Amino acid sequence: MTAITRMALSLALGVLSGAAHADAYPNDTEGFHGYLRASTGSSSRHGPQSCYALGGPTSSYRLGNECDSYTEFGYTKELATAPNGVSFVGTIWVSGYAPGSDFRDAGLKLLKGYVEARGLPFLNGGMAWIGKRYYYRPDIHMLDMQYINMNGTGGGLDKIGLGPGKLSYAVFKDNDTNTTGAGGAIVNTPAALRQNLLYQDLPVNAGGTLDAALTIVTASGRNRAKQGQGDAGHDGWAIGLFHRQQALGGSNLAGFQYGSGPGTGIGLCCSRMGPSGSTALGADVKRIRVLDNLVIQPSRRFSLELAALYQKDKADDPVLRNTWTTLGVRPVYAALPNLKLQAELGYTALRQDSTGQTARLTKLTLAPAIALGESYWSRPELRLFVTYGKWNGAATPLVNASNNGGPVYGDATSGTSAGLQVEAWW
Repeated sequence: MTAITRMALSLALGVLSGAAHADAYPNDTEGFHGYLRASTGSSSRHGPQSCYALGGPTSSYRLGNECDSYTEFGYTKELATAPNGVSFVGTIWVSGYAPGSDFRDAGLKLLKGYVEARGLPFLNGGMAWIGKRYYYRPDIHMLDMQYINMNGTGGGLDKIGLGPGKLSYAVFKDNDTNTTGAGGAIVNTPAALRQNLLYQDLPVNAGGTLDAALTIVTASGRNRAKQGQGDAGHDGWAIGLFHRQQALGGSNLAGFQYGSGPGTGIGLCCSRMGPSGSTALGADVKRIRVLDNLVIQPSRRFSLELAALYQKDKADDPVLRNTWTTLGVRPVYAALPNLKLQAELGYTALRQDSTGQTARLTKLTLAPAIALGESYWSRPELRLFVTYGKWNGAATPLVNASNNGGPVYGDATSGTSAGLQVEAWW
């Protein structure tokens, strides 16, 4: 057995913690809920706050390194209850995003709008739903990376008790638009039918469970292409295995993902797998990912998050061939019940076959915070942060392109930013 194989098996048998502060497959509970982050600051080059990332197929370490503003909020209400106890529940959420520190002109978009029928006896206590919603979407919090995200508009039958675990099936329509040509004629469509199958919460060891996820993408444009009216769309698929283990007052995640064609998620934001990527991608495009995410709280005052990830994209086109590796840690110490001292150190490398170079970036943040409590997941937090970034020459154009404030660092290979940030969820 090779060293690489041993490492992959070790990770695959390791332990996981996606969004430990929330169920990886969230059910909206009754009431008003939401999320908010906003920051303001400046950089060593003056002007707006600057952030340090490589962009492309990577994600960045987020503490003191988010130059945008984002909020989402909404309400969940039980609409009716059947005599046998089956509950019909409706959820509406909106979101607002701005690329800078000011929410001006952010606008609101519908984020969720769906109805569930919960506790159906003929589904062994499972539920049915139709609409637009969040779906299976665990994340690595310090990277703000939903490594799998099945959000979308569709419908499904969820969490049906089957053996020792729970089975869910959902169907979505992604990229639901047409491509037009001369005179406005419809020549093709990037739309795709996506099917997701989940088997969750399978006990595999003491304190450990396994989730298995399957995505099947069927391109809608290929029938039109057969009529000679456009290039054929391509089908795709993806699989994921995720093991969660309770440990040291928290949990640890190990995950393995593999995708082909639009099943890789390439063409979407933030390295997500699970939804449909571009249906222009053929079967030559592959993505493999191995990740580990540990969040622990071994004592009342001390907590820590650790993230490690390896991702390789293969394709005939060298522009799509990339290798991303990253390692980061965020220790947190609650000096007082409402005062946290925290730091975050992250290293990211991106090998691009199109350039033959490896871009490297290291980011360090110190961020004391006034917080709701001592837990790692305790929010709101009101933070004061100082962030230092250091990168090599190959990373310079990527850092400049990824900075919301523009290419403020020019040919430089380091920078500092400082500011204030709020992060809250409720």
